[in-house]
Amino acid sequence: MNKPLRFLFFVGLVLTTSAFTECYKPVGRGDFLPKHIKTLAIPAFQNQALRFKVEQRFTGAMVDEVLRRNRSLNVVATAEDADAVMIGTVKNFFLRPVLIDDLGRARLFEVTIVVGLTVRDQTKNKILFDNPSFTYRGEYEIASDPQSFFSEEGPAVDRLARDFARSVLTTILEGF
Repeated sequence: MNKPLRFLFFVGLVLTTSAFTECYKPVGRGDFLPKHIKTLAIPAFQNQALRFKVEQRFTGAMVDEVLRRNRSLNVVATAEDADAVMIGTVKNFFLRPVLIDDLGRARLFEVTIVVGLTVRDQTKNKILFDNPSFTYRGEYEIASDPQSFFSEEGPAVDRLARDFARSVLTTILEGF
């Protein structure tokens, strides 16, 4: 009598758990893009902000992040051979002092970068993602000793570009 009861319990448990396998979709799978998109073109971003090499940093950060996060997606530079294309434009670059020391010198700066970004499905001619004003902010500090001065603007822009790429790719791949 004990064995048939155990068997029925086991069969019920298996049926119950197998019925819910499609209900749970873990976050972070990165399959929000349509299945037919295998190649993504990321041409160099445009620079309307007229800040030296900022578009190169953002383009490079985006390519690096796509390659790091989604190994099944091939990245190409030209839109002709791609299933989808990502078009980016650095629209504005603002730099302002946030903290001033006793001598009136700026010690902490805030960098604000505004980027327009569009991802278009080339095969179906459909826009998958569009944000005309992605705004990113970051800070950097200047050393108080003039002897050890090093401009932190470049590394700060690199950090902003990496954070921007992570955020955009999470939004695009995860569908947030």
